[in-house]
Amino acid sequence: MALLQTNKDLIATGIKEFNILLNQQVFSDPAVPEEAMVTVVNDWVNFYINYYRQQMVGEQQEQDKAVQELQQELDTLSASFLDKYRNFLKSLGAPDHRLPSS
Repeated sequence: MALLQTNKDLIATGIKEFNILLNQQVFSDPAVPEEAMVTVVNDWVNFYINYYRQQMVGEQQEQDKAVQELQQELDTLSASFLDKYRNFLKSLGAPDHRLPSS
């Protein structure tokens, strides 16, 4: 089943806005612990998913598929952001407290 154009547009908008949010983050010293940053980023993803879920159109199956695609895209962006954050922490000499991959 192909996604409806409205849902494609919503996914694209959500990705764009989430990317802007991530790019606005300034890493500073003292740094937030990695575990706390993971929690914050997961909360952001959940916020975006819950917001855009309400905007999706079509039958339930169509909406679910669109939300799943948005979730995958935001998870990918989040993983990249958290990798950058881990590198920032390493540059400060912080111990590597990497969380297990989910």
